[in-house]
Amino acid sequence: MRLFPELATSFLLTVLSSPATESRASFVDERPNIIFILTDDQRADHVGFMGNEIVQTPNLDHMAAEGTVFDNAFVTSSICTPSRASYLLGQYERKHGINFNSGTSMSPEAWAKSYPMILREHGYFTGYIGKNHLPIGRKGYFTGIMDRSFDFWYAGHHHLGFYPKDRHAIFDEATDDTQTEIIGEGALAFLDPDSNETMMRNAVEFLQTRPEGQPFCLSICLNLPHGVSTSGMEKREQDDPLYRSAYRDLQQTIPLTPNYIAKGDIDEPKLPADLLLVQLRQSNYSWVDNPDTVRERLIRTYQTITGIDRMIGQIRDTLQETGLDTNTVILFSSDHGLLFGENGLGGKSLCYETTLKVPLVIYDPRTPSGNRVDELVLSIDIAPTILSLAGIGIPDTMQGADLTPFLRGERPEWREVAFGENLWSNIFGNPRCETVRNDDYRYIRYFKNDNLEKRLNTKPEDLYTVPPSMAEDYRSSLTSTILGEPVVYEELFHITSDPYESINLVNDPAHADVLDHLRSKCIEMVAVAKGDIDTPPSTIPVDSRWTETNYRNGL
Repeated sequence: MRLFPELATSFLLTVLSSPATESRASFVDERPNIIFILTDDQRADHVGFMGNEIVQTPNLDHMAAEGTVFDNAFVTSSICTPSRASYLLGQYERKHGINFNSGTSMSPEAWAKSYPMILREHGYFTGYIGKNHLPIGRKGYFTGIMDRSFDFWYAGHHHLGFYPKDRHAIFDEATDDTQTEIIGEGALAFLDPDSNETMMRNAVEFLQTRPEGQPFCLSICLNLPHGVSTSGMEKREQDDPLYRSAYRDLQQTIPLTPNYIAKGDIDEPKLPADLLLVQLRQSNYSWVDNPDTVRERLIRTYQTITGIDRMIGQIRDTLQETGLDTNTVILFSSDHGLLFGENGLGGKSLCYETTLKVPLVIYDPRTPSGNRVDELVLSIDIAPTILSLAGIGIPDTMQGADLTPFLRGERPEWREVAFGENLWSNIFGNPRCETVRNDDYRYIRYFKNDNLEKRLNTKPEDLYTVPPSMAEDYRSSLTSTILGEPVVYEELFHITSDPYESINLVNDPAHADVLDHLRSKCIEMVAVAKGDIDTPPSTIPVDSRWTETNYRNGL
């Protein structure tokens, strides 16, 4: 496994050897430390502070009570890679142009405007722990630019699995074997280097010791409760009892998600057959087809979320023990939600409430506690908020808004609608769709899905590549709907009374005015998300092969 790839661009060499970087060790100020914790596939309602009465998240609930909870937080793209790019850059996917089917990676120039790089250039010590799912650079899917961009790097590219040592050698010297515990061990070593000298020695080239007094930003990105990790749980003898027995007493009684429909009970599919090509959808989500497998997945999901909660408690304890707690801001969210069989659907890559809505809490010890915010906030707001917390100007490349006024208890003028999109439409059957959500309604519009013929004409060995034709289709999709591509299907839901979006109101005359208004807002927001229609994304074409074999080999 290639733990130390060669540097890919002169840009990175410049960043790592710049005078600003060389002088950062002596740059000591009173700006807050920042920790951003991002989970994977965690729905908004899979945490206690958002009303779930079964999953045990006492540490998160306590942090939420002391901080600010955003009750209407949404990602702008409901799939890992584009969503994580949006978090880092503060941009809609329509602008950054990165997805599994885009055939592109982020350019070094775009990466320079990510929140970690901007913080680093302004004197922050930066760390990254866990899962990277974002391609940057010129050689291929993963290069090494991201690894070398941080002062402290303890992460693996793509999926970590429940047992990361099976996939990524960088974790070999960790004391534990399970993902959350390994990531937690890395976080504690970042905060208190003396706590784990063995781990520090394992990847000394990537793990620098944090200078005392220098402000830091630590990004912790988990690969849980994502199904690639939870499906690999084996209840090994050395696993913590949490992962072997917790919630198992609810095996037959744990409540299914509201509006759950088993595959055998579907009378009418949620979406037209020629729009959502279920015969091409990944089999990863076939567990939603019957109640028993849904309950098993819920148990594993809740086990791992409770494990993440325990890790957060350990991090907060360490902050207190090291005297960092009074000046460290913690942000917690997820890269998107996940369907657990609502209306017979599984997976993500759609524009429903369940796939786009995420938990979001920000704890700032310097601000009032107990805030609950109803305004519509987005994943693209996180990067500008982090920069604002650090007292750094927000670059004009970022499209999100600063959330810090809410932390102070203020209620600034805010957006009317939240925009979301799915552009991962390819030979796996997902439809392209766009959505706007206001306080009460969600509107979704869909475009022609012609992927069945493409799939039939694709060789099996080419299923996990991005051929030029697919990349061209993706590039075209960034502007086609702005230029008037016909809408082939629409949905309108009254979220206040129908939160799981079962009743489509598009043909209800009583909602004609609402429909017209949200149609107009969607057209408006697509153009806003893209920005200058003639400006291409700051990306680099790559020959990306995203098979599991290549991931394990570090590609």
